[in-house]
Amino acid sequence: MKHLVEVEKGQEGSDGGPSVGPAYRSVFAKDGFPQRIPGLESCWDVFRMSVERNPKNRMLGRHEFVDGKVGKYVWLTYQEVYDIVMKVGASILYCGVKQGGRCGIYGANCPEWVISMEACNAHGIYCVPLYDTLGAGAIEFIIHHAEIQIAFVEEKKIVELLKIFPNSAKLLKTIVSFGKVTPEQQEEVEKFGLTIYSWEEFLFVGTDQQVDLPVHEKTDICTIMYTSGTTGDPKGVMITNESIITLIAGVDWLLHCVKQQLHDSDVYLSYLPLAHSFDRVIEELFIFHGASIGFWRGDVKLLVEDIGLLKPTIFCAVPRVLDRIYRGLQDKISSGGFLKQALFNFAYKYKLRNMKRGNKHDEASPVFDKIVFNQVKQGFGGNVRLILSGAAPLATHVEAFLRVVTCAHVMQGYGLTETCAGTFVSLPNDFAMVGTVGPPVPNVDVRLESVPEMGYDALSSIPRGEICIRGKTLFSGYYKREDLTNEVMIDGWFHTGDIGEWQPDGTLKIIDRKKNIFKLSQGEYVAAENLENIYGLVPDIDFIWIYGNSFESFLVAIINPNKQALENWAGENGISEDFAALCENPKAKEYILGELTKIANAKKLKGFEFIKAVHLDPVPFDMERDLLTPTYKKKRPQLLKYYQMVINSLYKSTK
Repeated sequence: MKHLVEVEKGQEGSDGGPSVGPAYRSVFAKDGFPQRIPGLESCWDVFRMSVERNPKNRMLGRHEFVDGKVGKYVWLTYQEVYDIVMKVGASILYCGVKQGGRCGIYGANCPEWVISMEACNAHGIYCVPLYDTLGAGAIEFIIHHAEIQIAFVEEKKIVELLKIFPNSAKLLKTIVSFGKVTPEQQEEVEKFGLTIYSWEEFLFVGTDQQVDLPVHEKTDICTIMYTSGTTGDPKGVMITNESIITLIAGVDWLLHCVKQQLHDSDVYLSYLPLAHSFDRVIEELFIFHGASIGFWRGDVKLLVEDIGLLKPTIFCAVPRVLDRIYRGLQDKISSGGFLKQALFNFAYKYKLRNMKRGNKHDEASPVFDKIVFNQVKQGFGGNVRLILSGAAPLATHVEAFLRVVTCAHVMQGYGLTETCAGTFVSLPNDFAMVGTVGPPVPNVDVRLESVPEMGYDALSSIPRGEICIRGKTLFSGYYKREDLTNEVMIDGWFHTGDIGEWQPDGTLKIIDRKKNIFKLSQGEYVAAENLENIYGLVPDIDFIWIYGNSFESFLVAIINPNKQALENWAGENGISEDFAALCENPKAKEYILGELTKIANAKKLKGFEFIKAVHLDPVPFDMERDLLTPTYKKKRPQLLKYYQMVINSLYKSTK
């Protein structure tokens, strides 16, 4: 496998344990993992050293508005940001939060988000993002669980934050708005014994505060990122300074090896949530290089316009965004008239064929790049050279299409919050990697572990198994949940729960999930069993199987309705059909879907946990069709195989 170096032999399982495949690392680490950059011991050093090298470089930018209309980007330099960070840090200390304390940040990406994060880094305070898509009660849970003392909040989110009081008043003592504070909010907050500041006010709270920056250790916790992924409460993933600076060293070396180094002239569009590790580590990498970070307006409908105004050089996305771009391009092509369509299709096939033969993307068809694909390039601002997709699998046809038409390297990556986001990434100018997540980055070891109950063998000729990762980019454990940490960290190896398949060239393909948890295309985790327990409370259904995958943005379900209940509903609505016919009746499906929606609303499920389409099967799931175990547990792979045509139809009819 040309992209990998074997560092440990595989072995058969002993004492009934599963067998494990060989441990591999990137060929770019054949002489050892990249060394940390001298002087870089913490996330604070990432920023501090960049300020020293590049004080006048543009760092954080946002749109200016003139007469209510969007204008150009206005920028703060690295030195200007540093000066504000020091003021914010002094004010945090004035509020009684010290090294090891916890600071929440709640809101969309903006310069104030990064400034607040850097103030935490400066004083060794744990930065704890508060991300409301984890559920209605997640913000309150995180504040209590992490014992947050101060929270920086987007102006429009203050209303949401105040809903959790007075319950959180025992812990949270200070609120800082990214913008202004209304007199009503001031009055309400003070009623609970808290203090609230506008951003401008807070900058001067610590004016007389003596500021001594603490010693920063690489083993210190830098951030606690809460993530879903299992039933129950969110888990706090503890990430150290060492994890982030190790990742930076590895990614930097990888980009050097493939001649795609970052420079201080690079520009990044910040729109993916900073509350997720994917965007956080990308922005740390840009800060390390003294590059520029511009922020979007927060409206996905205006994202393309923001791209055009900022003209980024690197564009990161989740598959849902790239799917939307792909569909938009397809619509433009189909509406362009016969001659334009014919020219585009000819150019596409010509360049695709050359790229498959091994030509680099900028050499595969330079003429068509200028006369056909340049319009697509300009749609990304004209300067994008790298497009990185992460958080969920990117559909192969979308990846292949974008590799051809964007005139940029399109790379797909894989990682988890627990692995500091970046663990695998495909490489530029290697079209054979389409549909894979590439080889590992050069600072981790990776192996597969057999999963016999699912038929995956890590030692077979086509090695398949659970992906296990070892290295210094790994998290330090789940906050206050040593039991959960011990479940996934075994002998230094983190067990991801994802099933991978090594390709002959050493790239990895994600093919399954060990547990019944999966991601939707927008990158959100869904715990199927938990949702089935909730939807199972609907009295009109006997059994429900919920399905979703990483190429779709919503859930569908196969349901065995309760015969008596459905027939009673039919009688009340003047419908005289037998049970089998009722299950095919669109009105019956609408009724059941409505009942599911009612329970979803009552249980305050998140939007992506709502079921959007159902199929009613009058024949109960059974063992005869191999859909259930003898103990009546669902056999999910078999259910998918049996109902695949139905699932395809549900997704097609709902789009």
